[in-house]
Amino acid sequence: MKSTVVIKSNKSGMTVILAPEVPFEQLLQDIASKFEDSAKFWGAVQMTLTLTGRPLTPEQEFQIANVIMEHSQIEILCLVDLDSNRTKRCEKALNEKLMELSSATGQFYRGCLKKGEALESEASIVVIGDVEPGARVTARGNVIVLGELKGTVVAGAAGNEDAVVVALTMAPFQIKIAGCTGKTNEKSRRLGRGAMCAGIDGGEIHLSPIKKSFFHVLKSI
Repeated sequence: MKSTVVIKSNKSGMTVILAPEVPFEQLLQDIASKFEDSAKFWGAVQMTLTLTGRPLTPEQEFQIANVIMEHSQIEILCLVDLDSNRTKRCEKALNEKLMELSSATGQFYRGCLKKGEALESEASIVVIGDVEPGARVTARGNVIVLGELKGTVVAGAAGNEDAVVVALTMAPFQIKIAGCTGKTNEKSRRLGRGAMCAGIDGGEIHLSPIKKSFFHVLKSI
């Protein structure tokens, strides 16, 4: 019987080749079975994911990523998009959304924050650039860093435990959300983990790879 799901690994992640003619619901079942059977082989790892073989909507991509994570110990850090035109369209849509936020709220900063610099906001804030070691961002709402976060960030400064911190590269010196603090040092800090979201869960700050929730965060600012 011909396999409907083929997995290929590389140094940075995995590529999953999907049969084009199989109904999508059946394909999800086949993916679940495939990753359950190979769970011991992969073990607990973090990977990027590339999906090929058939056209997929963003919603279908998220469904596949979730099925893989639910039926294995693999943590998918990000989906790699091979469609350059779609990537450009997404970047354009994101930039338009950010400009809309800037116009509506004024909580929008373009540039890199360097050592000794501080940025404060009475609401949520989007930083287009890096937050370098020794820099600090403080906001009463969410903090979104569209770059590398290596400095200190405080979200939910007025006690909002629903606030989140989002960064395209999450490698902070310290994160504080409402009354919870999470701190890393040079030895435990892990660079290049991809886009991550930090939020309070069970009274502690937890990190998770960004999937569809990233765009919900943008809409909620």
